Amino acid sequence: MQPNLGERDLYNGLTSLKPTLPSAAYWDADAYRRDLEAIWYRSWLMVCREADLARPLAFRTVRIGTQEIVVLRDETGSLRAFHNTCRHRGSQLCQESAGRLKARLLTCPYHAWSYSLRGDLVRVPSKSLPEGFDKADYPLYRVALSVWRGFVFINLSEDAGGSAEASFDTASGDLSNWPLETLVAGHRLTKVMNCNWKIFWENFNECLHCPGVHKDLSRLVPIYGRGLMARHDDPEWARHADNDAPEFSGGLRAGAETWSRDGQVHGSVFPGLTPAERAAGQTYATSLPSMFIVGHADYVRVVRLTPLGPEQTELTAEWLFAPDALAETDIDNIVAFGTQVLEEDAAICEVNQRGLRSVRHEAGVLMPEEYDLHRFHNWVRERHTAFRTKSK
Repeated sequence: MQPNLGERDLYNGLTSLKPTLPSAAYWDADAYRRDLEAIWYRSWLMVCREADLARPLAFRTVRIGTQEIVVLRDETGSLRAFHNTCRHRGSQLCQESAGRLKARLLTCPYHAWSYSLRGDLVRVPSKSLPEGFDKADYPLYRVALSVWRGFVFINLSEDAGGSAEASFDTASGDLSNWPLETLVAGHRLTKVMNCNWKIFWENFNECLHCPGVHKDLSRLVPIYGRGLMARHDDPEWARHADNDAPEFSGGLRAGAETWSRDGQVHGSVFPGLTPAERAAGQTYATSLPSMFIVGHADYVRVVRLTPLGPEQTELTAEWLFAPDALAETDIDNIVAFGTQVLEEDAAICEVNQRGLRSVRHEAGVLMPEEYDLHRFHNWVRERHTAFRTKSK
């Protein structure tokens, strides 16, 4: 769910009939392949934090669709990313998911072609080389990499442009007052959801489901209990415009300070936050298709998605805290609440997925409060159209 993203002059809701994406877009193998090609292989994707690759020679392998990428920190401290593929005959280079290289080389386990950590081919074991062979012609396949505030993003497109920062939704909240670069992980959750990746993002972009699915969250954030995300989702918002009560403003319930089981902070509050940021309770920033991040008063929550198949998506969530607050923070109270919300979302997304294969169900229909779903659907359509145009 997204928060109240600020005042707007007009009612947010849809005023005309809009269909969802076609049902097959969520389960068909060809539709999934097109999603990978048009979206996942051409977008900035968050894969880890800089802290996960803190030391020189540290590496991680990540899989996006059919593509496997190795992300590493070279001996000079620079971050780099390459396809995890040897230029000789295509062998996998790194076989582990994470670790530290034993040398300042990436050496293929099959025929021992060796590459510098900048990706240059430096050694082949053959006793002689074929005429015209030049090692400079066979570097590793480089992958674009961008760092945003301690988060590492990659882009698989050969002509990747822009940066990770530019990939964030323009409606995202401002997280500049949260010390994202220095935070440390206090807990990580990884879960495989049996649903298409788009189902999860649709659920994220509306709160019609909140009263029935998230009863505890709806008590913590009263506007969610009304099935709304912002006051302008109400067609009579103007009549309520001077009502700053939590049940209409989008803030936490009276007396609550953060997302936790009891609504109370359980460690030190970030000192740089404004009174408005503390009162809001949650500030979201979104980078489609791979992640969203939420700033709370005393911690930050990061959720990352990875598509595993047409009807399967991996979710990874991390709870980040100030290093000096980690020991004194009741992490369990915080994590238990966030995990409950994610588990509830995952379960209902799977229910949604299981109903989509009806031969009678060609597409659904959006309600007025689902305006951000319509915006998300248009985002998906635009990227498919752009890819088709470019491929002609």
